[in-house]
Amino acid sequence: MADKELIEHIDIAAQRVADSHAYLHIDDKTVELQRLDAQIASPGFWDDASRAQSVSKQASNLRDVIAEYDGACALLDDVRAAAELADEDESFAEEAKSLLAKLDEELDGLEVSSWFSGRFDAGDAILSVNPGSGGLEAQDWTEMLYKMYLHYAEDKGWKVTVLDAVPGEGIGLDKATIQIEGRNAYGMLTSENGVHRLVRISPTDDKKRRHTTFASVEVLPVLPDDIEVDLNPADVRVDVYRSSGPGGQCVNTTDSAVRLTHIPTGIVVTCQNEKSQLQNKESAFRVLRAKLYEIEQRKREEQIDELRGERMENSFGSQIRNYVLYPYQLVKDLRSGVETSNVDAVLAGDIEQFVIGYHKWRVSQ
Repeated sequence: MADKELIEHIDIAAQRVADSHAYLHIDDKTVELQRLDAQIASPGFWDDASRAQSVSKQASNLRDVIAEYDGACALLDDVRAAAELADEDESFAEEAKSLLAKLDEELDGLEVSSWFSGRFDAGDAILSVNPGSGGLEAQDWTEMLYKMYLHYAEDKGWKVTVLDAVPGEGIGLDKATIQIEGRNAYGMLTSENGVHRLVRISPTDDKKRRHTTFASVEVLPVLPDDIEVDLNPADVRVDVYRSSGPGGQCVNTTDSAVRLTHIPTGIVVTCQNEKSQLQNKESAFRVLRAKLYEIEQRKREEQIDELRGERMENSFGSQIRNYVLYPYQLVKDLRSGVETSNVDAVLAGDIEQFVIGYHKWRVSQ
C-alpha cells in the first residue's frame, strides 16, 4: 500500500482541486464560453473587427482557465493511478510524488488566477514610468525601471508595444509608456502602481556620494470599446511633431509623433513610437481614455469614502518599494514585506515574487 504521507497529500490535493472548481466558477465560465462561441460562429461577427477581437479575447481567456482546471483534474487522476500501482511496484511511488509536486504547482497557479476577478484584471495594461525630482539621476532610474518591466513582460510571454520613450538630456529617459498584452496583465501589474525609491552611489556624481532617487509608475487598463468615457473630441488639442526616439525609417523625417492635450483636465499624452501619425494618434487616445476613466473612478471612490466617513490613503503617489544598491543590497516591498538581496536579478526583470507577494498581501487584507 502507498505510504500514509503520500495518501494524505493526495487527499489534500483532491480537496484543492474541488475548491478550485468553486472559486474559479468553472460552471459559470463554461456557460459564458458557450455563449461567446455562439456569437463568434454567428454570421457577420467579423464585420465589426474591433468588437470581434474583444469577444475572441474574452473567449480565449475563459478557454485557458477551463483548460487549466481540466488539466489539474487529469493530473490528479494520474497521481491516483500511480499511487495504486505503487502497491505492486515501488518505483511508481516516486512517479506519484513527482506528479503530485507538479499538481501542487498548477493549483498554486489556479489560486493566483482567482485573485484577478476585477472588471479589467484579465485584460491588457498601459504602464508608464516618470522620473521624480533629481534631474539626470531620476531619468537614469526611469530607464532602469522601464527596462525591468520590459524584461518581466517578455519573460511572462506577454506582448509589449512601446508607445512612448522620450530620451533624457544626455542620460536615461524623461518618460516611458508601454502597452502590455497578456492574460491578467493589468491585474498583476497593479502591484507596481506607486513610487519606487532607489538608493545608490550616483554614476553622475564625481565625488561618488550616495543619492536617493524616485520614479513613479502608473498602471492603467486598456479599456474595451464598450466602456463609455466622457471624452469630447472638441476638448482635445492635437499637436504633431517629429519623433525624437528610435523607430522606423520615417522617424525624424516626418511629423509622426502626436501630443494630445485634454484642455479641461490639463492631461497631456504623447505617443511617438508607432511608424505612422494615425497609429500614434490612436494609441494616444487609448491612453487618454484610460486616464480619464481612472480619474472618474477615483472621484467615485472618494465620494463613497466621504459618505462612509472614511479617508482611504491613495496608493498611487506613495512609496511602495525600496531598491538599495549601497551601502548594502536589498529590494524590499513596503506593503507585503517581500525582500531579496539579489538586486541585479530584480533589475533584470525577476519581479514575480514582488508581484505575487503584493497580491497575497492584498487578498489577505
